[in-house]
Amino acid sequence: MNPAIERNARPTPGYDDRAAQALTLLRRAAAAHPGTVVFTTSLGAEDMVITDLIARHRLPIALATLETGALPAQTLDLIPRVEAHYGLRLEIWRPQPEQVIHFVARHGELAMRASVDLRKACCALRKLEPLARALQGRTAWIAGLRREQSGARAEVPAESLDENGRAKYSPLVDWSWKDVWHYIDVHGVPYNELHDHFYPSIGCEPCTRAVALGEDFRAGRWWWEAEDAKECGLHVSKHIAQEIPA
Repeated sequence: MNPAIERNARPTPGYDDRAAQALTLLRRAAAAHPGTVVFTTSLGAEDMVITDLIARHRLPIALATLETGALPAQTLDLIPRVEAHYGLRLEIWRPQPEQVIHFVARHGELAMRASVDLRKACCALRKLEPLARALQGRTAWIAGLRREQSGARAEVPAESLDENGRAKYSPLVDWSWKDVWHYIDVHGVPYNELHDHFYPSIGCEPCTRAVALGEDFRAGRWWWEAEDAKECGLHVSKHIAQEIPA
């Protein structure tokens, strides 16, 4: 058995109901937004569960991912594995090359560690701007948020409207980490091999490390920052409008 599955795959009480509710929500999203709903996957464990639900039940929901230009090799390797496993194509959205070149030339390769503002600026150009383009023409999007992930996400609703009035669905809000891995185990879902090496939350390579026993789920993300700063802006209000320093 793979290490991440062996460590984590234990369904918690009510799992079957939560799995059924997640599928119901995805079906409702697809029916309410025919041809205009997209799942923006980070390729993390939660998002692989949603990908499997969409593919397994042949739901008419587009699949998209943000290729930031700074992802770990293991994350990049997962893209063709997902496409081959499910026979589906992922939309790949990348940052504007000239913006990245200018930012790195001015602030350096590790600018994100110099200040919270520069880290958020890096996230803005590598994630938020491509996300804005990915969502153009879409009336709804789906995310793999779970309330258990962090204090900032403890109250996230299963259905909401983002700041642009676009419907946002989070079908796994009440799933536990153990539920996620139970689903992956039962259904043979492909996943990022970094999860086997104690990376529960995986972002860009310079901003992600493994966590130690007893550390918080997102302790490996932007570990040099205070806990209340640890969001890139994808799932907080007014994220698309965030300014990028020159």
